[in-house]
Amino acid sequence: MVRWRSGTVTAVRRRWRGAIELDASLPDGAAVRALAYPELVGAPEVGDRVLLNVGALLMGLGTGGYALVVALPDRLPPDPPQPADTRAAGHLVKARYTPLQPILLGVDEEASPHRAALADADDLAGMPVVVADLHSALPAIVAGIRADRPQLRIAYVLTDGAALPAWFSRTLTGLADELVGTVTVGQAFGGDLEAATVHSGLLAARHVLRADVTILSQGPGNLGTGTRWGFSGVAAGEAINATAVLGGRPVGSLRISAADPRPRHRGVSHHSLTAYGRVALARADLVVPDGLAPELAAAVDAALAPLAARHTLVRVGTDGLDAALRGAPVPLSTMGRGLTDDAEYFLAAAAAGRHAATLAPPPP
Repeated sequence: MVRWRSGTVTAVRRRWRGAIELDASLPDGAAVRALAYPELVGAPEVGDRVLLNVGALLMGLGTGGYALVVALPDRLPPDPPQPADTRAAGHLVKARYTPLQPILLGVDEEASPHRAALADADDLAGMPVVVADLHSALPAIVAGIRADRPQLRIAYVLTDGAALPAWFSRTLTGLADELVGTVTVGQAFGGDLEAATVHSGLLAARHVLRADVTILSQGPGNLGTGTRWGFSGVAAGEAINATAVLGGRPVGSLRISAADPRPRHRGVSHHSLTAYGRVALARADLVVPDGLAPELAAAVDAALAPLAARHTLVRVGTDGLDAALRGAPVPLSTMGRGLTDDAEYFLAAAAAGRHAATLAPPPP
């Protein structure tokens, strides 16, 4: 459950879109690194008293290893401006019935300026959607798309399997010039557009952001228990189904690694095999990068063989992708491993992006 602490801000450190990193001292003299979301709690300043949730910090989580600012109890932020039309404030409640639930304007609500575009929207018109298990695949997929078709408009749909605030992701801040926008769906929030479901989020990417290709994944902080079904990335299979139902082109980015110390994630991760092999009922293109080391290539082929009847296995060349990945505008990192440490993981994601780029229609 929640582990509470009271602290005092001693330094304000990095800022990125929607987030402020700070240091706080606790009554016992201990110092902690903390994160505040100004849209929820206001902007902390040195000397402010802060109420903190330190559970993830004490657990030592790689992506969640911060104390989180719950409130500035002595300097509460003002209420947001109330629009003349009260409906324009929105009525989408996310992180529902938690103490910090935000109330937002949904992209397809009646008061939304995008209501007309989405009121009867029901088709992605063949837009390719690259589905990935982990948030760390996002910049690699973008690099793969940009390698061959840099002019394409790329949108990102962030699902609610991991970090709910899009603001937690420094990657998204670094990719601001690469994306036409982010849609946060389900319980996730903080994107350029807010949507209630994966389906309405994909439609917003196509009809509001005018994306040529969309990437969909959970945010940072994948949840997993080490069992076949106990991981948040299982929703990648449902995203394949949603894309197909809406007339899009589902592309599955495979989680491939020769470096992960856990046997269940070496070769093709069991996350990909379960999500695409058991959950995804619609046909998708599963992208296999060429040029893997022979032993790894044989393991990947063997793992994917049972999926060949349900999906289309597409082999994609990787020439030029290493350079594209090295030129990414944000650091590449998955489970603490960079491009040099786990090249196959990032090449597989970039290959999925490269393939999706071939499916996008030519510009008018």
